[in-house]
Amino acid sequence: MTTPDTQTEAAADAPRPEARAPRGFMDRRARDLAAERRILARVSEVYERYGFEALDTGALEYADALGKFLPDADRPNEGVFALQDDDDQWMALRYDLTAPLARFVAQNREGLTKPFRRYAYGPVWRNEKPGPGRFREFTQCDADTVGSARPEADAEIIAMAAEGLAAAGLPEGGYVLRINNRRLLNGLLDRAGVADEGQKLAVLRAVDKLDRLGPEGVRLLLGEGRKDESGAFTRGAGLSAAAAESVLAFTAAGAGDRAETLRRIAEVIGGSAEGDAGLEELAGIDRALAGMGVGADRAVFDPSVVRGLEYYTGAVFEAELRLEILDEKGQPARFGSVGGGGRYDDLIARFTGERTPATGFSFGVSRLAAALRAAGRDSGREARGPVVVIAFSPNDMEAYFGVAAELRAAGIAAEVYLGASGMKAQMKYADRRLSPAAVILGGDEIAAGTVTVKDLDLGRALASDVTDNAAWRAERPGQQTVPRDQLVGVVRRILGEAQ
Repeated sequence: MTTPDTQTEAAADAPRPEARAPRGFMDRRARDLAAERRILARVSEVYERYGFEALDTGALEYADALGKFLPDADRPNEGVFALQDDDDQWMALRYDLTAPLARFVAQNREGLTKPFRRYAYGPVWRNEKPGPGRFREFTQCDADTVGSARPEADAEIIAMAAEGLAAAGLPEGGYVLRINNRRLLNGLLDRAGVADEGQKLAVLRAVDKLDRLGPEGVRLLLGEGRKDESGAFTRGAGLSAAAAESVLAFTAAGAGDRAETLRRIAEVIGGSAEGDAGLEELAGIDRALAGMGVGADRAVFDPSVVRGLEYYTGAVFEAELRLEILDEKGQPARFGSVGGGGRYDDLIARFTGERTPATGFSFGVSRLAAALRAAGRDSGREARGPVVVIAFSPNDMEAYFGVAAELRAAGIAAEVYLGASGMKAQMKYADRRLSPAAVILGGDEIAAGTVTVKDLDLGRALASDVTDNAAWRAERPGQQTVPRDQLVGVVRRILGEAQ
């Protein structure tokens, strides 16, 4: 016969799961969450000033709508996390915010005003091998204009991205938007006599490695190929020496001045119908950026930018961080790209069969927050703990909660200590929470209608200079007893001085 005691023993002997997070997923505490929320709030404010409306689509989309899976696989989970619905249709967690936008526009196209301008943010999931700085779940923030083929629509997205990055906390000179146009690349390949699609992709992939390999490494990849330090050989694009030099001349045409860059590019690819169309689009972007006051310190034309080899159809842009940061060894390091975007006029046609112009920008929220922290631009103030109300007696809990309620009603975070420890441990708890202040409400204070407030921030500052414990106890730094009706004002002064 099974008794309660034997059931308890069996439960104790049962194997226990190991406490572990799945690979590629991370736990985030208050400081990280507060930093990301602050970024999203500030960027959202910028986007709404530009007239973009917020949109939130569900985490799951039908897998065929996402368009990123193996059609011949029994389980379409290549690159995405997929599951089967009760009607046998495959669904998958969204891997970005643009594919759901394309589905939404196609599904609601009759009722949407055009152009349709929306921004969105939220987690996305990718079923890829995790690694350092590479996660399977992360937060993105997007802004897109659907329904306008004008280059000014691209320019507005670029200007808005620049203003959003500044609002998030990046300093002047800490970032730049690098802009190119896929039509220029197509014109360049036409001039180089490259017609084969596979060879075109090989050229673009070689150009995309310019930052990492430098001109000489790219020159090899444009030709016969390149052997890396491990001895592995990468087959090249097979261009002639003259064609390879024209590609390198194109990538080197960037200048600080956007108009000068256009002139240099025209010297390399002028005369190609596709290339000339790309030049005209960049000229339109330049004029619009100038009208919005976005100079070359924030947005430059850079022919070496290559993004989304089979995705983008026109302008492409990338947000590069230029913050001064140090690596783990204390050496100067580059943080690189934090986001990008461009024109993708073919995506919605997957649903409708009609080409629909669209352009947008996306950035990684967690990556931007990490960059700001690495550069010392994140103070962490939002991760501060609440004011802690010290609890002495179970009989006075009503008074303690009354104090906490009064502070909360005034917009001040507060909590009553609900552990079972004494005052010393409670003060240590408040200190570890980085609480700005502790409220002491003993029997004498309750009877007299007063409260004692201890400024914990001041205490921390003084503690670093106090070496004599007796002097420390005698001075009782930052502690004052005031009438109860002055509590909120005293705490607000402490919070104001802490900021």
